[in-house]
Amino acid sequence: MVNGEYTSLKRKLIDIYRARAKRYDFTANLYYLIGYPEWRYRRLAVNSLDLRRGDTVVELGCGTGLNFGLLQERIGPTGQLIGVDLTDAMLAQAHRRVVDNGWSNVELVRGDALAYHYPARLDGVLSTYALSLIPACDVVIRRAARALDPGGTLALLELQIPAGWPDWLVKSAAAILQPFAVTEEWLARQPWHIIKRTMRETLVEVRVEPRYFATTYLISGRQAAG
Repeated sequence: MVNGEYTSLKRKLIDIYRARAKRYDFTANLYYLIGYPEWRYRRLAVNSLDLRRGDTVVELGCGTGLNFGLLQERIGPTGQLIGVDLTDAMLAQAHRRVVDNGWSNVELVRGDALAYHYPARLDGVLSTYALSLIPACDVVIRRAARALDPGGTLALLELQIPAGWPDWLVKSAAAILQPFAVTEEWLARQPWHIIKRTMRETLVEVRVEPRYFATTYLISGRQAAG
């Protein structure tokens, strides 16, 4: 994808999530109506980071901060949480969540995950339902992995189309997942293959856990010690 196409895609994503920002938390919960336990998957993703009190964690594509409470449970008030997102309206909702909860250890950054400059000390990187939307998701993974301290963990919770699905089922799934900005470009690119391959090339102890009829997967890996 050339720069012009990527710029156009970013504008589209910003427009989608600006429109969804105020009702994002509510619509996310609607997936429970089809038996999709999104909150449980988010908790599993956070737990896979194996964070401890005082740790520093970056969440890429943090959105409205739905994961912030889960992360705060692990790092405590002495830790640092940095939320990065492309969309101003989503970060405005995240800021409101931070203020309402009185969290003084949260930094919010508006920007592209491709260009984000990580802190000098970094124990974990998290992204849920976001990284695969970036065409150069492999670059983001490699940059995040390099930024991790030895033993630090990168965990991604993502969507995928299971192998062997017929076209009609793929189209039905795409319609259901449309609020997550699933597009024809996403379907054609099949980012789940790129993500899994890059994680295995970049990190150690990589684990892949399929969920919900293999439409969702949690993948995590550690930066090699030393």
